[in-house]
Amino acid sequence: MSSGLVDRANLDFLLFDWLGLEAMLGRSRFAGHDRGSVTALLDLAERLASEHFLPHYKASDQIEPRIEGGDVKVLPEIGPALGAFIEAGFLAAPFPPELDGLQVPEVVQTAAMGQFMAANISTAAYAMLTIANARLLVAHASPGQIEAFVRPQIEGRVLGTMCLSEPQAGSSLGDIATRALFEQDDPLGERFRLFGNKMWISGGDHDITDNIFHLVLAKIPDADGRLPAGTAGISLFLVPKRLVGTDGAPGERNDVVVAGLNHKMGYRGTANCLLNFGEGGRFRPGGREGAVGYLIGGRGQGLAIMFHMMNEARMGVGLGAAAIASRSHLLSVDYAMQRLQGRTAAKDRSAAPDPIMAHADVRRMLMSQKCYAEGALALNLYCARLVDERDSAPDDRERGGAELLLGLLTPAAKTWSSEWGLAASDIAIQIHGGYGYTRDFDVEQLYRDNRLNPIHEGTTGIQGVDFVGRKLLRDEGAALDLLGGRIEDTCRRAGEDERLRRYAGELASRWQEFHTVARTLQVMDRNAALANATEMLAAFGHIVVAWLWLDQTCRIVSGASPGQERLARAKLAACGFFFEAELPKVARSLAIAASTSAAVVEIPVEAFV
Repeated sequence: MSSGLVDRANLDFLLFDWLGLEAMLGRSRFAGHDRGSVTALLDLAERLASEHFLPHYKASDQIEPRIEGGDVKVLPEIGPALGAFIEAGFLAAPFPPELDGLQVPEVVQTAAMGQFMAANISTAAYAMLTIANARLLVAHASPGQIEAFVRPQIEGRVLGTMCLSEPQAGSSLGDIATRALFEQDDPLGERFRLFGNKMWISGGDHDITDNIFHLVLAKIPDADGRLPAGTAGISLFLVPKRLVGTDGAPGERNDVVVAGLNHKMGYRGTANCLLNFGEGGRFRPGGREGAVGYLIGGRGQGLAIMFHMMNEARMGVGLGAAAIASRSHLLSVDYAMQRLQGRTAAKDRSAAPDPIMAHADVRRMLMSQKCYAEGALALNLYCARLVDERDSAPDDRERGGAELLLGLLTPAAKTWSSEWGLAASDIAIQIHGGYGYTRDFDVEQLYRDNRLNPIHEGTTGIQGVDFVGRKLLRDEGAALDLLGGRIEDTCRRAGEDERLRRYAGELASRWQEFHTVARTLQVMDRNAALANATEMLAAFGHIVVAWLWLDQTCRIVSGASPGQERLARAKLAACGFFFEAELPKVARSLAIAASTSAAVVEIPVEAFV
């Protein structure tokens, strides 16, 4: 039975049957976990999401964060919801036992977080950012910093953020101008004073917790006071809202001021702030100007370290898009089963109206939604499984292979999920008809929430450039070859089933075409290659999701467990639909990506003005 957030039967199949979770739970890293404990954890996530996150979903959209007396106030229900999340152990769940965590597999953490995101993405965002902030510190901070800055977050006493963008720089991080001036050595590391402005900071200020830990990118000036050019001179700092002692207890207010709130189309419950560091207003720690910050890692290593959190946030954006799409789909199915309108062509006109589910066009839309939502969920869970392989596989070769594949798939997990998850939410409005764009139904809010995801953590275009310019043929195409081997294995197994044989052949052909274009891009003019990078990433995402649909379907139709007959039929139908209605789109994208035309680059500015 589904909670209306995600299809639980599908989720259990993906985890236990498709991704082989039980076998992985036998590894020493995950000692103490078994199928029973994982099921209980997911049951708890489903219940808490339904009881604590979902009830204030609409209120968090209608009653936005506001500034009172220089501080941000958020919807009161958000704090208790996060409190229930923290008390149940979900904030600590992915951390190791030595930090009082549960060391749950990443794929389990992803499945659990997906349910909270489906219920209320803006409240879940505070938790997602805090977990990512703390995990970066575990990987890169000193032992003293971990004690002071990680434990309070794991315990839920402090929430965390990431501060990258600036008003004049946006995603061009090499152009940031926030300065960090060395002050002194400190028990918590090198202590600096920061001066600058940060924009689009989710969770940048609120009254949920007394303190907030900001991870801030800034540049250390040279002896002449000049900031280093480009990204090589960026360093990373932990800047608390309130200064802390070595035990993490909050004290004097730091020189971090909220200059304004961004009023967003969606995610309205997440306070999104413009922060000023070191403006010397009413907060002067120790009587001096400048926001106190502690260097994390080495000088000039900030961007490389920050990618630890950025990549996790990208995966979080992809998961959030998949979760919103899943709820959009389930609401659409429920509405289509109940809404009576019109009659099928074969029905007597005097008979009672049919549910709109009976109409072919509505079924087409519902199946498109299903393919997008469940395809995105499968992609994000598969990537989470790669994280577990990277961290727990028994030999270095498997760990290295998982790392390679994860790097290649991350742009697709973020971008394909956010683009096509949004399409699923758009379809939900269409299925609901006139009711779909009224605030009486949740689907219009789900669409607005999902619209932010193609922009969050690097726009679709930025992801495309990164994919073609850096990821596609890295290490002489080793990751691409590794993925090709897995696709070939799926095609071989699927080719043994007459119901799937045709799809196996089509997937193999599309993959070969993609591989050919990838090699072509290697020798093309860089400007021409990057001009159509988004199309290349779009083709890649569709091929990868086609592969995942075929792999899932091959698994369930060859050995469905008792009680999985309905799910097996649904998988077979969705797989067939994706191959017939979606995979053909790849040919168009590849044709554009392979074009040597520089027409886009050469369009004169006068064409737009």
